[in-house]
Amino acid sequence: MACTIDIRDLEVVLNGEVILKDLNLSFERGLYQIIGPNGSGKTTLLRTILGLIKPSRGKIILDGEDITGKPEKANKIGYMPQLSNEIPLTAFEIVLDSLLLHRKRFPRFARRRDFEKAMETLKSVHLPEDRWKKLFGELSGGERQRVLLARALVYDPEVLLLDEPLSSIDPLGKVEFVEMIGKLSRDKTILVTSHDPILFLDYTKEIVVLNRTFYRVGKPEDILTLEILGEVYGESAVKLEEHVHISDAH
Repeated sequence: MACTIDIRDLEVVLNGEVILKDLNLSFERGLYQIIGPNGSGKTTLLRTILGLIKPSRGKIILDGEDITGKPEKANKIGYMPQLSNEIPLTAFEIVLDSLLLHRKRFPRFARRRDFEKAMETLKSVHLPEDRWKKLFGELSGGERQRVLLARALVYDPEVLLLDEPLSSIDPLGKVEFVEMIGKLSRDKTILVTSHDPILFLDYTKEIVVLNRTFYRVGKPEDILTLEILGEVYGESAVKLEEHVHISDAH
């Protein structure tokens, strides 16, 4: 069963600047989008949930347990960071290492079933087998995103935090990637940061629109309005037919 996440009265201050303030959110099984302009605090929120950033005030509650500022307690969470080329490992090594690092007991050497699990996970994200032994930096943008998703999935977390998972993926690849994540949301709690909320719309339970100390949360039809998005994006929010689009999408 998917985990619940409760964010209570959260305030995050970085380098003397308030990034998030008075944030109260709850997530359960399903897919939630977190949208907002660059620098709005989306990645900061995910990293705070993971315990990598300790808030100045407030709590992160995972299935009733306070995990605030405790990354060692976030073992039920899989994290897919924003795309980076700076991983000097092959696709297979990245996924296998992730599995071993999340093993609770020592020794953490690889067993046959670990190799099999890594292979199964790479297959599940549709990365061709001839790419598994390629260095991460040699893969295309879409292939790297599949590796990062596999890295987050390989130890079967109940929660997935996906930071702009569609960046550097071609249009056809985005459709397939969205479908994969949508299927995963049937059994997991998934938080996705995005610049284009329309792509995930069919699977979205709620949308959080965030801009540092300002936020709104609700069902897509209540959030994707010119009135609300205009408060965050200004003239970048435009209405095309029945949908509101954000013209600064990456």
